[in-house]
Amino acid sequence: MAGAALRAAGRQLSQHSGAGAPILLRQMFEPKSCTYTYLLGDRDSREAILIDPVLETAPRDAQLVKELGLRLLYAVNTHCHADHITGSGLLRSLLPGCQSVISRLSGAQADLHIEDGQSIHFGRFVSCMLRELDAGSPRRWWPGLLGLKERGGWWPGLQSPEALEIRASPGHTPGCVTFVLNDHSMAFTGDALLIRGCGRTDFQQGCAKTLYHSVHEKIFTLPGDCLIYPAHDYRLTVSTVEEERTLNPRLTLSCEEFVKVMDNLNLPKPKQIDFAVPANMRCGVQTPPS
Repeated sequence: MAGAALRAAGRQLSQHSGAGAPILLRQMFEPKSCTYTYLLGDRDSREAILIDPVLETAPRDAQLVKELGLRLLYAVNTHCHADHITGSGLLRSLLPGCQSVISRLSGAQADLHIEDGQSIHFGRFVSCMLRELDAGSPRRWWPGLLGLKERGGWWPGLQSPEALEIRASPGHTPGCVTFVLNDHSMAFTGDALLIRGCGRTDFQQGCAKTLYHSVHEKIFTLPGDCLIYPAHDYRLTVSTVEEERTLNPRLTLSCEEFVKVMDNLNLPKPKQIDFAVPANMRCGVQTPPS
């Protein structure tokens, strides 16, 4: 079953990020904290989003955005990180127009705060829509608008853009979120779900029981061939929902067994936590280094 899921994952990745595909995806690595940063772009509109940028590699990310001819709308964070300083603040300086984004429940500062059930939209907008709408209508639309979706679907005349659905996945921290592409083909899980593992729960108001339910209810309910892109890993680069549902040694346990395992990891605290967390609480608003 795992082999079939892996083959499906390969097909999905080819369909969504290969040449000619509407979505451009780049996975980048920061070696000190073993953090993955993801660049998602719409090939038609050239609008893009960065997920979990790192301060030290923000210039690299900005350079890639420019080389690919993209316009970065948002630098988003899956949570308030303890092992590195976010690159959101520096990217706002390097790429004017970029806004920082983080969950409201993180307690961190940012240009935009997000919540469970909202979406971040980018790309493939119908350009004539602004002209078609009545000037006094509250239903205004512009590229990159966050969370503009009616309960019954997209407003008439609009083509559905690329979007990242926001799924609250607390437990590692109270403000963790998972970003899911709106066709449910890929999910960016932050530290909630790692490949064959998960984020620790022994600091930053973590809770093992909460994390267990978050993963099982918000991530494992996605299609089995949905690609899983974590914020960190030390061996592999991508997994699938089906692989983690069946092969993850922690999250295949019962909730009670999972809590016991997480309560007895006895890990050293992250080396950068004492200065990373205070800086990240000012996510994207801190004065970037000169």
